[in-house]
Amino acid sequence: MKKMLLFSIFTLSVLTTFAQVKWITLDEALAAQKDNPKKIIMDVYTNWCGPCKLLDKNTFQNKDVAAYINENYYAVKFNGEGNSTVTYADKTFSNPKYDPAKKNTRNYPHQLTQYLRVSAYPTVVFFDEKGGLIAPIRGYIKPNGMELYLKLFANDDYLKVNKDKAAWDEYQRNFKPTFKTR
Repeated sequence: MKKMLLFSIFTLSVLTTFAQVKWITLDEALAAQKDNPKKIIMDVYTNWCGPCKLLDKNTFQNKDVAAYINENYYAVKFNGEGNSTVTYADKTFSNPKYDPAKKNTRNYPHQLTQYLRVSAYPTVVFFDEKGGLIAPIRGYIKPNGMELYLKLFANDDYLKVNKDKAAWDEYQRNFKPTFKTR
């Protein structure tokens, strides 16, 4: 009985591990790209944002989403109103108006958040293999919606539909999601 319980706990912990996105900082992701070029996905969130918590719980903890991200992207979690200092595109960004008393409520937007054109939370920002900005995607995204964007950018399909609304509409119509939603 004791062995069975230990085996069950071990199995559950292994399964849980595989369903987690491996989050790193933007600085770490940009450094990793030098040795192993991959695109970057950045979850821009805030502590007070309800849809951000749903994105974490329902989408990023989905085992298919997590596995795909871990295989094809460097994953970055970034507090859009936090007080970290980040270097991107040869510029250093911070949040000089950050108020520690407002840590868990609305605070002032981080300079990097503004630079990346993030205007709502959550926003998922995609970068190419050289750290160049591809696109910010605003709002809560369910697992199948996230699959569309993950594959669109990972496979460079965005280059074909980038400025053509008809091509984008056709891409969405023809997209067949394969991720399980539970």
